[in-house]
Amino acid sequence: MNSQSGHEKADRRWPIWMIATVIYPLAAGAAAVNIFFASLLLQALNLSALSPISAVLAGAVAGIPFAFVAARWLRGLIDRAEDEAG
Repeated sequence: MNSQSGHEKADRRWPIWMIATVIYPLAAGAAAVNIFFASLLLQALNLSALSPISAVLAGAVAGIPFAFVAARWLRGLIDRAEDEAG
C-alpha cells in the first residue's frame, strides 16, 4: 500500500494565489456582468449606465479581490474533502 505522509500531501497542494490566478477570469467576468447590470438598475435613479467597456474594466479590477476570496473558500473545501477522504 502506497500511503503518503501529511508533509508530502501538503507539498502537492495548490497555494491560494495559484487557485486565485486560475479562477480570476471567471471572477472578473462575473464582476463585470454584475457591475454592468447594477449600472442598468441605477438608471431608475436617473443615473447614467456604464458602457460595457467601462464595466469590463471595473470587473477586471474588482475581480482580483473576488478571486482571492473565492480561492480561499475553494481551498477550504478541498482541504475538508481531503481530510474526510483519509
